[in-house]
Amino acid sequence: MKLKLALLCAATAAAFAAAPLHAKTFRWASAGEISTWDIHSQNNALQNGIHAAVYESLVYYNSRTFKIEPVLATSWTQVSPTQLRVNLRQNVKFHDGSAFTADDAAYSIERAMMKTSNFTPYTAGIDRVAKVNANTIDIFTKRPNPVLLNQLTELRMMSKAWAEKNSSVEPKDIRNVNQETFANRNAMGTGPFVLKQWVPDQRMVMAANPDWWGKLEGNLTEIVYTPIKSEATRVAALLSGELDLVLDPSPQDLGRLRSNASLKVIDGVESRTMFFGMDQHRDELPGSNVKGKNPLKDQRVRQALYQAIDIDSLMRVTMRGLGQATGTLIAPQVNGWSEAIHKRMPYNVEAAKKLLADAGYPQGFEVDFACPNNRYINDEEICQAVTAMWSRVGVRAKLRTLPLVTYFPMIQRYEASIYMLGWGVPTFDAMYSLQSLVRTVGTDGDGNYNVGRYSNPKLDAVIDRAKVETDLLVRNRLLTQALQMSNDDVSHIPLHNQVIPWAMKKGVEVVHRPDNRLDWRLIKVN
Repeated sequence: MKLKLALLCAATAAAFAAAPLHAKTFRWASAGEISTWDIHSQNNALQNGIHAAVYESLVYYNSRTFKIEPVLATSWTQVSPTQLRVNLRQNVKFHDGSAFTADDAAYSIERAMMKTSNFTPYTAGIDRVAKVNANTIDIFTKRPNPVLLNQLTELRMMSKAWAEKNSSVEPKDIRNVNQETFANRNAMGTGPFVLKQWVPDQRMVMAANPDWWGKLEGNLTEIVYTPIKSEATRVAALLSGELDLVLDPSPQDLGRLRSNASLKVIDGVESRTMFFGMDQHRDELPGSNVKGKNPLKDQRVRQALYQAIDIDSLMRVTMRGLGQATGTLIAPQVNGWSEAIHKRMPYNVEAAKKLLADAGYPQGFEVDFACPNNRYINDEEICQAVTAMWSRVGVRAKLRTLPLVTYFPMIQRYEASIYMLGWGVPTFDAMYSLQSLVRTVGTDGDGNYNVGRYSNPKLDAVIDRAKVETDLLVRNRLLTQALQMSNDDVSHIPLHNQVIPWAMKKGVEVVHRPDNRLDWRLIKVN
């Protein structure tokens, strides 16, 4: 065992190139790797958080208060219910020395609205963007939008001239694995750090931007990220001092990490809900032994899969306390949540068997089941446990697991019958989840991540009413009603809200955010 651990440490050490001794270098790791540096290509929380070091948005959440604060915007005025005037920060430079202007701001929002963008949930409701002058833009919406500023927190700014020069005017289509663009592999923002090196699956280096318009509260001059899939290797690297922080320590290692005097673990509840989605569009599921029809279109089958999951065992054994079981698609921090919709259907194997028999599958059936293996806490282990649970009611799930860089494009090509997804809510409003996950696939962000292509016209009508409702009390009732309708129809199978621990050296100072991302401006290494 000692030899094995030594080999793991040696392998990890080889992945870390030496940084200048005088630099305040922050070395961190997690299981996943980002798939692109194109800021409007794939909407992925890990990726968005890394991008935020290099590319900035007009506004962002304050990490301590989680209230919206100015970044590249300095102020904004609601000129009318459908017109927001945004005043831009002056004397801001991109990393190539060019000035950030209204042209760049307008272009960046328009780019996020393009057909190859995965960021349409954040542009939902936006009609157009108009330049007022060199330092001012107007954002016109199709209807009053009470969460527009929340949406803008995830729309980062790109240089229009840089995109045009490098043939990256449109975002890379993340579903097209063969497409290559300059913005996919390179970055040029206004942020506090500059991308210096990216070798996918090996190493990423960012250096402090000496010309940044702001002032760092932290003391970092360099950030080194190493994706390390192996849980044992990540922990070994932290224990040996090669890493300063591990974003996703495994639940089974937390005890010894907490008891180590040279380390500390910070916990926080994430605004991310884990669930399974199901293909409810195809008339026949690929790879299934059921021919000529799709069992997942039947609500009784979906409910049977739900009630066959022993959620208490899953939370206790697999998650080891790092999950809060839930019966809905949003976490408690999100507007629209209620105790009633949070309540789960009971675990009941016999009820699940009866539902399957009533639906015409007394012997169960075979079905494809896809999960990531390096994105969420114990994602692969959860899917393995659920596969065994489903087998007790006769459902023979053929599990396949993939790394996140190939998993997300795959499910967005609609290639999974049952799939796992963890959905964070950057707007902290249920409309983001309902419109992206539940609303029938359409335009303007509708069904952006509804990769099971679930469709319920009655539910669509409630969501669409909430989009245009200006009375906040009525709007909130509509959001809760839509979530309850989703629960009743078993549009998805909710599992749990994640509890996130970060493990780090004692001398590292960070602020734990409910969106599970590091604020690069605040980190200190002592």
